[in-house]
Amino acid sequence: GKTAFWRPDEGTTYSVRIVNTPDGDPFKESWFHYEIGKNSFLCPKKNHGKDCAVCNFAGKLFKENTEQSNAMAKKFLPRQRFFSPVVVRGEEKEGVKVWGYGKNAYQDLINLVLNPDYGDITDPEGGTDLTILSTKAPGQSFPTTKITPARKTSKLCQGSSEDCKELLDSVPDFDTLHERKTSAEVSAILDEYLASDAS
Repeated sequence: GKTAFWRPDEGTTYSVRIVNTPDGDPFKESWFHYEIGKNSFLCPKKNHGKDCAVCNFAGKLFKENTEQSNAMAKKFLPRQRFFSPVVVRGEEKEGVKVWGYGKNAYQDLINLVLNPDYGDITDPEGGTDLTILSTKAPGQSFPTTKITPARKTSKLCQGSSEDCKELLDSVPDFDTLHERKTSAEVSAILDEYLASDAS
């Protein structure tokens, strides 16, 4: 089916509305391991308090405390990522999507939420749309996201109350967005990666 995730194309300006979640927290934090194995995966330790072979391996490298081991260890550390449910303006029929972003964009959003001039930016009746522009300068590893709040509040949807309810009901279940691997599965991924790296 259609993907639950949305990512802004670089250089394209979008207007989005963050939608609240059933638990009242539209800013979800997750930690991932990247560049190890074929795909990124959730860190069992940082997310769920379980044993993580990748984190353990990073710890061993740091204990060696050489310039090379410390540099290598950083590759194995989990990285923080944030996710919010959003409605992309002009694509309302697609339903609520999940936007993933980094800590700088997260801080900008939190500053906006804490600003009394804006109030509840997720309010379906009087919230605030956000203009999103993602750009990456030459030599930059990751794109920079510029977030600009609209000057006026607006309704989440202009259709019937039934249409609005259907839209709000389409908020994805964040507990099932990412596959949760067991400690044993993560250990196997690390073993396979180290074996291929050695060869």
